[in-house]
Amino acid sequence: MGSEQAIGFFLFSVVAAVTPGPSNVLLAAAGANLGIRGGLACLFGVSAGMGSMMLIMAGGIAELAPREGPALSVVRFGGAAFLLFLAWRIATAPPNEPSAVPRGFGFREAAALQWVNPKAWIVSAGAAATFLEPEAGPGLPAAAVFASVFLAAALPCGFVWLAGGAFMRRLLRSERRRRGFNIAMGAALAASVATIVR
Repeated sequence: MGSEQAIGFFLFSVVAAVTPGPSNVLLAAAGANLGIRGGLACLFGVSAGMGSMMLIMAGGIAELAPREGPALSVVRFGGAAFLLFLAWRIATAPPNEPSAVPRGFGFREAAALQWVNPKAWIVSAGAAATFLEPEAGPGLPAAAVFASVFLAAALPCGFVWLAGGAFMRRLLRSERRRRGFNIAMGAALAASVATIVR
């Protein structure tokens, strides 16, 4: 990847990582309910999951990624169903529990979420097809650079959402406010699904 392509891909990665989506809603909910320190496992899991997907897509699997037809429908609707279930869990979490994020939703679970997140599939396959030089061909060194550039953008962007949620924690001192925030985060996650399944 040349320097111009790396800059272009970095800017693309910032936009892809900072815009609202399922992972960022989860990070905001983790920050609001667990604080920054408690939400770091979720942040690292989201970043590692997306980085590993970028690595694999850049390594040559992008050509096999579903872009149309029944396979894409399975990815979209299966992922959408899981994300809607997660939205419901966040929205209905009792406000007196320490976390609206489903129990055990740490590094591994946040990383695995990327593999059922239709937005992650679309971003990864599209990025590999757009930013990788065809003459370079698939290969681990090029794929590692590709994934590293994405991680350099994704970690600070995800941290913004985690910190934003942690800031909201100060405003959520009453049970009513915590319940309202959990409902709003669940609704935002559900709404993000509508942009994926069209």
